[in-house]
Amino acid sequence: MNPEVDTFLSKAKKWPQELAKLRVLLLDCSLNEEIKWGGPCYTFDGNNVAIIGELKDCCVLSFFKGALLNDAEEILHKPGENTQAARVVKLTSVQKINQLAPTLRAYIYEAIEIEKAGLKVDFKEKIALKFPEELEAKFKENPALEKAFKALTPGRQRAYILHFTAPKQSKTRESRIEKSIQLILDGKGLNDW
Repeated sequence: MNPEVDTFLSKAKKWPQELAKLRVLLLDCSLNEEIKWGGPCYTFDGNNVAIIGELKDCCVLSFFKGALLNDAEEILHKPGENTQAARVVKLTSVQKINQLAPTLRAYIYEAIEIEKAGLKVDFKEKIALKFPEELEAKFKENPALEKAFKALTPGRQRAYILHFTAPKQSKTRESRIEKSIQLILDGKGLNDW
């Protein structure tokens, strides 16, 4: 047990008992416990297997390579429409965790076997990202911005494009781009503040 996780759980706002129950379940499966990305992360031989966290309406058990799991019980969900590898189980009570414990344990052991076998998620070929007109206009105004954007990793570029193109109104897209210019020029991703 990692004492940093004790601290994390003591600060949990809505789901402390549920998170503690998930922690015990993961540790019982012989995973190592660390804090990564601000939350309890469970690893096997240095490879990330699962992470737990809380949202407003539930707590989640997230599997990093959940797309490779055989989800016979159909409890795994994509956390976002653009997610390719991760899958989550949303939980709202200790009773539900107790009820699903055999299934969750089986999924955890399967995730460990995936790591032992060195399996990788076969990412779908990326569809070429379409830059919004507002971003193209900013590139024409500021060639340094275009250069900085193209120097970002493909994942960071994709995150920005998805963020910029989500709004329907041009005014909102322009505002998002404007707020991100300095981050891009600094070589940072959308969430790297």
